[in-house]
Amino acid sequence: MIAAASANGMSKYNMAGSVTIGFRSPAVLAQQRCHRMPRWPPRHPLSQGTSERHSLSETRSRMELRAQRASSPVSTMTRSLQTFQKPALGLLMACLMAGPALAQSMGSGQTSSENSSDVSGPVRLNSTTRGTQDASTQQQQQQQAQSAMTRAPKYVPGEFEIYVNKLLGIDLTDPLTLEQLRRADTGLAEIGTVSQTQTSAAGKNATISADNIVRRLGADLMLDTRMGGDADGPRQAPSDYLIGIGDEIQVTAWGSVDADLRLTVDRAGRVTIPRVGPVLVAGVRYGDLNDVVRARIAQVFKNFQVSTSLGKLRTIRIYVTGFTAKPGAYTVSSLATIVNGLIRAGGPSAAGSFRQIELRRNGQVVANFDAYDLLLKGDKASDRALQAEDVIHIGPIGPQVAVLGSVNKQSIVELKPGETIDDVLAMAGGFSAVADRSRISIEQLSERNDRRVRELPLPAQAKAAASNGDVIRVFSSVNTALPLAKQYKRVTVEGEVSRPGEYVLPPTSTLQDAIAAAGGLTPQAYVFGTDFSRESVRQSQQENYDRALRDLETEFTKYSSTQRAANADEAAANTQRASATERLVQRLRAVRPTGRVVLQLESDARQLPSLTVEDGDRLLIPARPTTVGVFGSVFNAGSFLLQNGASVDDVMKLAGGPTRGADASGSFVIRANGTVVSARQSSNGWLGFGSSLSGLPALPGDTVFVPEEMNKTTFIQEAKDWTQILYQFGLGAAALKTIKGN
Repeated sequence: MIAAASANGMSKYNMAGSVTIGFRSPAVLAQQRCHRMPRWPPRHPLSQGTSERHSLSETRSRMELRAQRASSPVSTMTRSLQTFQKPALGLLMACLMAGPALAQSMGSGQTSSENSSDVSGPVRLNSTTRGTQDASTQQQQQQQAQSAMTRAPKYVPGEFEIYVNKLLGIDLTDPLTLEQLRRADTGLAEIGTVSQTQTSAAGKNATISADNIVRRLGADLMLDTRMGGDADGPRQAPSDYLIGIGDEIQVTAWGSVDADLRLTVDRAGRVTIPRVGPVLVAGVRYGDLNDVVRARIAQVFKNFQVSTSLGKLRTIRIYVTGFTAKPGAYTVSSLATIVNGLIRAGGPSAAGSFRQIELRRNGQVVANFDAYDLLLKGDKASDRALQAEDVIHIGPIGPQVAVLGSVNKQSIVELKPGETIDDVLAMAGGFSAVADRSRISIEQLSERNDRRVRELPLPAQAKAAASNGDVIRVFSSVNTALPLAKQYKRVTVEGEVSRPGEYVLPPTSTLQDAIAAAGGLTPQAYVFGTDFSRESVRQSQQENYDRALRDLETEFTKYSSTQRAANADEAAANTQRASATERLVQRLRAVRPTGRVVLQLESDARQLPSLTVEDGDRLLIPARPTTVGVFGSVFNAGSFLLQNGASVDDVMKLAGGPTRGADASGSFVIRANGTVVSARQSSNGWLGFGSSLSGLPALPGDTVFVPEEMNKTTFIQEAKDWTQILYQFGLGAAALKTIKGN
């Protein structure tokens, strides 16, 4: 038997006595025979028995005739074999004609003499289609993933889910909202960009996104179609996996046998190994596959090692029925489980249960699956492997309870009989870090027309039973402000004190208590110039400042739109004035209020008023300054040494006084305590002429500011305006005289 196989090119013993399993092409066999045959010059059969030699011209004509007939290697080889009568010469011609075929087989990746110069050595049987199969498998998986995303089930919220989100100011009946959420679930849009602003019934704007929508527990996993393409593979096959029809088995042998094979289980449940024969593997456990193959090869060969593994797995058909988003038949991997089948079908629908899922096989219920065991506990004990023609049946949804507020995950959970409020809170991830653990509120549909909402103390009522339609809210400990009389305050004291720093003071502490906690004032402290800032005041100032800035911008816009220009010069001036106004508004937007509170103190005060402090207050006691600043439209702006008894007018003289373009009537003084004294406060008459700053005493730390005149006009412009007025007046008088004369 071995000799016959060797003659056919199936196997050959090498020098070491080992056997190489495989098949050789006719081109390889012909080449091997050419190596083993003797070399002698070929002779034409017609020239046998005669001593007459052909002439040179006759030989040349015959060679040309042969060249014309050699249109293809096959026809040439056939004619040559018919022409030559001796077997040796025919074999030689076959070797010569097999050269192109042999080179083609070498170029296409077949076994050649270059790869195994020793024809008696082993030849590895690498699968020539392995790379193609791997590429096609990967392409199929990508196509399945894309098709799974394309067939993504439409997100349809249930009635209770719509009601719960409506309590949060989110309308899930809006088609645009549902479309955006569906795109977020299918990965067509990023979560952070899927947002929309809705106006609730209370008039407040609610920004919605896929993160703040309250959904059923488990819906995020089932709606994540990005898992659909590879949810059931590739992964390691378990040892109890049963080999079936369509599975691909990889067999690698070394030693006396050299083989690398990919074999597919046929419909008879067998794989066929060359030189060994068929091996029955259907129904064999994956853990026992290596022993079965080894035992079968050992019947023919000895002194070898073998390793088996699974390649491409078979697919099976299952059915998903009941309350699911897309009931029907699905093709999944043979390694798929109940969870893979649920994800492929889109999971339970709005009326489907996550906790009442049955696996039916041959008309019998073989497993009951509760998705909460996997989601909350990570328990996959009930996630059974699927077999062909299995049915996953999803039952109707059970009682539902919503958990909102300060919990780790706001959710709508499904209950089983006997579960309590404590179990519901655990399903929502428990209390958050800022939750009020002493009480909760519960809204029951059974009391909607009566009491509706009631409060439950914890942990006394933690074991109370939850009912269908309950809405549980967990309060936050930080969203509501406590009374000031109960709050300890964190106050910062800086400047001229003995121990500057942050201090925590009792609820009823005052500014004087803060100074005392810091060790008291130093001799250089300037109490009149105390800078006292408060966070609540800063927020209020910011709101008022923004409102005033919007009003100012509106006035500027109205002024620019209603102003008319008599000529090109005025139009250019108006354009420049508008651009300057825009730049001014931009600079004003960059200004941020500090939250300073002006303290009504005398210039020689030695203590602060008895004002109750708040959390976050900042108190800065400066040193007594010796200078006064003069800025604005003056000849020499800067800070000047303050002389005893000097007035504001004396300080302005040190700066050179106002310039020609200054608005002296609008000058003002900013005191060190934050108060402002303006020249217009005590002006004479309603036109505002005159000023009292000349007699105002200057204090340490004052800042005098002289503004620039904004509405400047030249003599020529004023002359033009008066000329135009007189011209119009003259025309009017002439018209009246003409009318009177008629």
